[in-house]
Parts: sequence; structure tokens; C-alpha cells
Amino acid sequence: MDELRRTGLAKMNEVYAWEMPDMPGEYFALTADHLFGRIWTRPGLSMRDKRLMTLSVVTALGLKDLAEIQVNAALHNEELTEDELRELPIFLTHYVGFPLGSVLNGVVEQVIAKRRKAAAAGKPEDKKANVDAALDMHGSG
Repeated sequence: MDELRRTGLAKMNEVYAWEMPDMPGEYFALTADHLFGRIWTRPGLSMRDKRLMTLSVVTALGLKDLAEIQVNAALHNEELTEDELRELPIFLTHYVGFPLGSVLNGVVEQVIAKRRKAAAAGKPEDKKANVDAALDMHGSG
């Protein structure tokens, strides 16, 4: 594995709070090497800034599954608090409309509830489940 792939996988795992293994294929190479190895590692914007922009875009596009992954990772990485995440759909609704804002609001509440329930049960976060969910979302699981 070359340095770019190592850098990309490390950043991908940081961004999504999961443990993604290296995978074959040109599309995975584009994602790991370019998006995470070159773009997410650029200086100039904080991880919090990048997370807010990504959540805004996936909300505008109506990508509920990806919003859930992003919200979960934002909480895991302590980039945004529950209260800050609850403010995001209120703000974005006025730019993307109530249906899309409502979807994000539902995602935020669902993720918060799921994390609280797991914490109350003393269960650690299952990073492998996060990977499985992402692979299923893209038809690779």
C-alpha cells in the first residue's frame, strides 16, 4: 500500500469514525486516494467546517443514509454537539425547504436516540456496523 492510500484510508476512517479496510477497484481508489488522501487532508478548513458543509450538501440532495453516517461521525469525533446538530436542520430548512430539513431533523434525533440507548446499555460503538451500513448503502455489502 502506497503512502497516498495509507493517508486516504486514515483520513476516511477519521472522517467517518469507522474502520474501513483497503478495498480493490478504481472507484475505491478515487474515493480513498483522491477524496480523502488529497481533498479532506487539505489545510484551510477545519474538520468541523468540512463536516458542516458536507451535512449541508447531503441534506440538500436528500441523502438520508449519508446524513446519518455524517451525524454519527460528527458526534463520535466531537466536532458538533447534539445541540449544534439540532440547530442545523432549523437553519438549513430555510434554504433547502421543509421536506429536506425535516429529513435531517429526523436523522439527527434518530442518531442521538440510538447513541444514548447504546450508551445506557453500556455498549461500545460498533465501527464495523458503520462500515457495513456504508457498503450496503452503495450495494457493495
